[in-house]
Amino acid sequence: MNFGKVENPSEIDFTLPPDHPDTKKVLSVFDPPSVPNLYVGCAKWNKADLKGFYPRGTKDELIYYATQFNSIELNATFYRIFPPDVFAGWYEKTPSDFRFFPKMFQGVSHWKRLSDFEFYLNEYILAASNLKEKLQMPFLQLHNNFGPKNMDRLVPFFEALPKDIRIAIEFRHTDWFSDTRIAQELYEILETHHVTNIIVDTAGRRDLLHMRMTTETAFIRYNGANHKSDYDRLDDWIDRLEDWIAQGLQNIYFFIHQNLEKASPLLAAHFIKKANDRFGTDLTIPKMDKPGNLF
Repeated sequence: MNFGKVENPSEIDFTLPPDHPDTKKVLSVFDPPSVPNLYVGCAKWNKADLKGFYPRGTKDELIYYATQFNSIELNATFYRIFPPDVFAGWYEKTPSDFRFFPKMFQGVSHWKRLSDFEFYLNEYILAASNLKEKLQMPFLQLHNNFGPKNMDRLVPFFEALPKDIRIAIEFRHTDWFSDTRIAQELYEILETHHVTNIIVDTAGRRDLLHMRMTTETAFIRYNGANHKSDYDRLDDWIDRLEDWIAQGLQNIYFFIHQNLEKASPLLAAHFIKKANDRFGTDLTIPKMDKPGNLF
């Protein structure tokens, strides 16, 4: 994930901004959970990217990956709609508590830009539905130039989704967040349709750290910089999430990316260990076959 990549991470202020004032209001509807629903994973499972993660002789990467993680973000579904039997195969290869968070096909978000999207949406849902109960929360990533002028396309799209599917959405155009009036209108739409507002934490796009919950779920796409600051940034997220849990946060979906993905399992292990200690969760701490160095 090269989105937001910078040449000198040491020059970036990685401090998490204060919460949006309405986040507390959204979370206050829910009782703080004794233990939150926590899913942590990487963006992909292929051996070529996660170098040093798989033991020598691993025959099926997904089967092994699912022994170390309880979820996968699954970026591959953005680039093509896999046949239904492929999704069914992924379902069979993973344990009962494993969950998939597949990115929605680019035909919906980028080619059609949420206009006349029905064919691609239906094909995507028809295939992804073969994940059955393991399909946790698909997410939609909009193009960088999909701005507030396209706001009228959101509601028809949300209304076209099956009622039993809850999605998350990532906005990348700065104007969604820089204009208070537009942001408020957007947040109200997301709340009304129970759509989770994705938070992106990446070095070169600090403007996307809106810290505004629209549901009881925090869906966070964390992009490390292959820099020593990555661990401190994750510690800051543990602190913030603990605050949100106390306010009523129910679900945490935390996906770790890197410019060089080989470090993602190392960072995930750090995050999961801290989360288990602080949140009372009991996730497996992933192991690297050949840990090497992060930096």
